[in-house]
Amino acid sequence: MKVAFPVAPEPDDETAEAARLLFAGPVDFLKGVVAMDGLPPADRPEVCFAGRSNVGKSSLINALTGRKGIARASNTPGRTQEINYFTLGEHSYLVDLPGYGFAKAPVAVVAKWQALLKSYLAGRPTLRRAFCLIDSRHGIKPVDHEIMTLLDRSAVPFQAVLTKIDKLGPSALSPVIAQVEAELQKHPAAFPQIVVTSSDKGQGIATLRAIIASLD
Repeated sequence: MKVAFPVAPEPDDETAEAARLLFAGPVDFLKGVVAMDGLPPADRPEVCFAGRSNVGKSSLINALTGRKGIARASNTPGRTQEINYFTLGEHSYLVDLPGYGFAKAPVAVVAKWQALLKSYLAGRPTLRRAFCLIDSRHGIKPVDHEIMTLLDRSAVPFQAVLTKIDKLGPSALSPVIAQVEAELQKHPAAFPQIVVTSSDKGQGIATLRAIIASLD
């Protein structure tokens, strides 16, 4: 049966303000993890952000938290080489995963990242949702299906988040959303809503904050 994937609606004012206050509170970098035994205690819910190299994960985390430098943004694909943990007050962990795809790193290093990523996704009981970031200029590509299939197999719900929508004209967004919706039909773990965002313009940030705040 075909599943609908509408664009997530904006939250009501009360919900948006509660989420804004949560993200306006303490948000701190906790640690970078290079092996499973380095993960912090599974003592609170967590959400993770996954995406192709240079899709805008760091910029999105910076926009969500309202802190320009909390997640290092880089124009060099593959710069993030570890799982980076941030604390969202006492509420949850925000987890920035290594970029996948055309990482400029030795094959052995990329293989190590991929193995860590698979172990993390399969073995983290407090992981409530993964946000799969998709560059709105390109839509879902084969490499995105790889991570989505891994999430399917790990039974981790994931939600597609389109990034950089300010780079598109108004008429160009609809075909991209249609392509993403069609591709998500292939993945049973896909959450049936798409979030559209621009880190530069602030579009969709309140919506994504509210979604994260609701997960416990």
